[in-house]
Amino acid sequence: MDKLKQIQLGSEGLIVPAIGLGCIGMTPSFGMEVYGKADEKEAIATIQRSFELGGNFLDTADVYGPFINEQLIARAVGNNRSRYILATKFGMEVNEEGVFTGSVNGKKDYVRKAVERSLKNLNTDYIDLYYLHRLDKTTPVEETVDAMAALVKEGKVKYIGLSEVSSATIRKAQRIHPITAVQTEFSLFERSIEEEGIYDTLKELGIGLVAYSPLGKGFLSGQFRTAGDFPENDARRFIPKFSGEQFAKNVELLKEIETMAAEKAITIPQLAIAWVIAKGAVPIPGTKRVKYIESNIAATKIELTTEDLNRLESIIPLGTPTGARYDETWMQYID
Repeated sequence: MDKLKQIQLGSEGLIVPAIGLGCIGMTPSFGMEVYGKADEKEAIATIQRSFELGGNFLDTADVYGPFINEQLIARAVGNNRSRYILATKFGMEVNEEGVFTGSVNGKKDYVRKAVERSLKNLNTDYIDLYYLHRLDKTTPVEETVDAMAALVKEGKVKYIGLSEVSSATIRKAQRIHPITAVQTEFSLFERSIEEEGIYDTLKELGIGLVAYSPLGKGFLSGQFRTAGDFPENDARRFIPKFSGEQFAKNVELLKEIETMAAEKAITIPQLAIAWVIAKGAVPIPGTKRVKYIESNIAATKIELTTEDLNRLESIIPLGTPTGARYDETWMQYID
């Protein structure tokens, strides 16, 4: 396989591969398996195979586990820390007992506490890209970003980012310190950032877009045609997008995408990833199995024409109802 293309993420000088690796599914989180049962040995092998192919941009968060996901990454990275780009997130408040409290905390003292904890769990003295995981709606984002900026000055963090925030929040944050990237869910089946103007705001300000769940939480793998296809205790069983009549409608839309992928002699996931890249984003598909890494990275070589993009986007035009991406409780965390 040819060398993985490198790109600049945002305007502050961070260079990353054209595709990253989302690590959330490599450990249980929030008391359940995320996208199927995790296996530590296979997860570490997946990270290391990605690295062999040039995929050294890893994404995690302190709340995944909590803590055990960052610790797994530290074991996988081993003595190669300087050759990896590590991104982690804070803000989904984790207490001293290592339990997610259900609250979001962006207060200055919590920023400090969270970063020290992540540095320890990742076994490193710096974090390449540090995100506010969700907006603390009780704390001005300016206060949070000012505290994050202090970490940059101290060398504990190289670049800062935000996750799942509105255009207004992005603009407020950018006035305090340059934001390198905004991470949000973005796929053929989740284009709300375009509908809400966030996509255009990022382009205007020169902020990078990191797309989590570019495969629609695995739906664009083509493996799931009914809710019963998801493993027991799988988080997707509780997502409206994968329930009832809406799921059936989404499967019909998926069939059209499947037809287009077959015509191009590529897989549905490869087509979906190529679309995200063509939109100017860095996808971080979450896999924990070696067999999917080569296929995902190969998608970075696929060139989609304007005609291809128009055809894909005509299958699921902006405004097409595809169902909520989280239940009501989790949607409250979105800015």
